[in-house]
Amino acid sequence: MNAPGSDPSGQPPVTETDPVSSLISVLSLASTEARTTEDIFTGLSQPMPFGRVYGGQVLAQAVVAASRTVEDERPIHSMHGYFLRPGDSARGITFSVDRLRDGRSFSARRTQAYQEGVPIFSMIASFQTEDAGLDHSEPAPDVPGPEDVPDLETGGLHPMTMRSFGDLPVEVKHVPGSLYRDEPVAPDPRQTVWLRTRRGLPDDRLLHRAALAYLSDMTIQESILRAHGLTWTTPGLSVASLDHAMWWHRAARVDEWLLYVQESPTARGGRGLATGRIYTRDGALVASVAQEVMVRVPGGSE
Repeated sequence: MNAPGSDPSGQPPVTETDPVSSLISVLSLASTEARTTEDIFTGLSQPMPFGRVYGGQVLAQAVVAASRTVEDERPIHSMHGYFLRPGDSARGITFSVDRLRDGRSFSARRTQAYQEGVPIFSMIASFQTEDAGLDHSEPAPDVPGPEDVPDLETGGLHPMTMRSFGDLPVEVKHVPGSLYRDEPVAPDPRQTVWLRTRRGLPDDRLLHRAALAYLSDMTIQESILRAHGLTWTTPGLSVASLDHAMWWHRAARVDEWLLYVQESPTARGGRGLATGRIYTRDGALVASVAQEVMVRVPGGSE
């Protein structure tokens, strides 16, 4: 596929002071005139403390772009994407969608995200008309509810960390405690996190599915760090998402508490694998996630 000729790189990032309004603006892509073989959309970027586009933002926008080319009765059920280059959060993003296939029950789309004509993310997604069939799921673990988990104490946190939390449209509560402080962590390749948007979202199924992709990139890397007793304050730590896969199983509202159960089965060669399952408050499994992450620690060994 050729890089699109149009590019919103000159667009400023979103400026809403309310993080949830910012999220909605970011997911409200603008469409351009359709081409013969591809559909083009443009989107804004959320400002980020370190200047790099948040991966979950690109995931969610790519989901919206691809979904705009499929009828509403055929929602997205899976995606596989690769983060190719760091994005610039001071610039907008162009999304190009190829309509690979439209069958009787399934559709497939390929979406590329560009900045200044250079691809930063590539995704293939599948869509299915809802149908009856076998139904089972792994039960949710028994963990304290979000009301029983204390809010993150921001006192003593690095100013950039505090700013990141202030700008987040999502509330985050770690059941075993977060990795944002310079405190010893017992090695354990598992953790659970409660997540929800800070206020209600409109009743739009696509918006909630895209927002679920947005939050699926949050904290999942931490199961790899926790397996080795590392925290985000570990000197010289370098972490970058390489790819991301997601499967939507059941509908869910992202403005209600969701339990994100995360585990890292392996790490080697500077890469770690993290997997996750997302449940509603009443225990329905709504999505599964897998992500491979580059993790480098000075002096670290395989």
